Amino acid sequence: MALDHYLFPDWPAPANVRAAVTLRGGGHSEGPYASFNLGNHVGDSEAAVLANRQQLQEELQLPAPPQWLEQIHSDKVVEARSDGTIRTADASHTTSVGVVCAVLTADCLPVLLCDRAGTRVAAVHAGWRGLAGGVVRNAVSALNCKPGHLMAWLGPAIGPEAFETGVDVLEAFFESAQNPEHAEKMAQCFRPHMQKPLHFLADIYGLARAELESLGVSEISGGDRCTVTDAENFFSYRRDKVTGRMASLIWLQP
Repeated sequence: MALDHYLFPDWPAPANVRAAVTLRGGGHSEGPYASFNLGNHVGDSEAAVLANRQQLQEELQLPAPPQWLEQIHSDKVVEARSDGTIRTADASHTTSVGVVCAVLTADCLPVLLCDRAGTRVAAVHAGWRGLAGGVVRNAVSALNCKPGHLMAWLGPAIGPEAFETGVDVLEAFFESAQNPEHAEKMAQCFRPHMQKPLHFLADIYGLARAELESLGVSEISGGDRCTVTDAENFFSYRRDKVTGRMASLIWLQP
């Protein structure tokens, strides 16, 4: 079975922790959603999305349907279920074997978390609003173990040369800083835009690392793929506006 339309995290997770990110090719969708769109809220054909989700489950041999979320750029974290219920939240976690956590992105940052013992996992949708608002912080707390026992992988997201922001984004992160050291690390993630006054280029990967490190998570991998500049592999809302969504998934293998 060809799995060339998936990206598998390169991180030191335990063998029973499985994770994957879908790429944009190899599915059933057409037009701007071509072709492996997993989002059912972006205007794509419902039949195509269902076919893509069925293909996802079969190709990755998922132990259960993923816990799909209605993502609202919040700080809300829920415990994942395998009963097909769609929850309103921006992260899910589980300690149950065979329950699949998932988030959808197309420039926002997917953060996957697990513990070194392989007993708990979480998937986080960390757009800038959620990240500044505490969604990663709440996900780490929901895993209910020492942060030093956790590891994180940062999936494909808008890169630091493409993420143009205004003053509002800069202020949101400074207001969320837990201490002066945290604020200093976040300040280093913003560069003034040379052509636009009061605009910045932001490094969402750096911001996520600063947040995780402030929480005590030191084992952080990934954070080296830009969804905007790699049109062959990734959907990007900022680049295309009308587009599909990739899925980032993590689960404890039975």
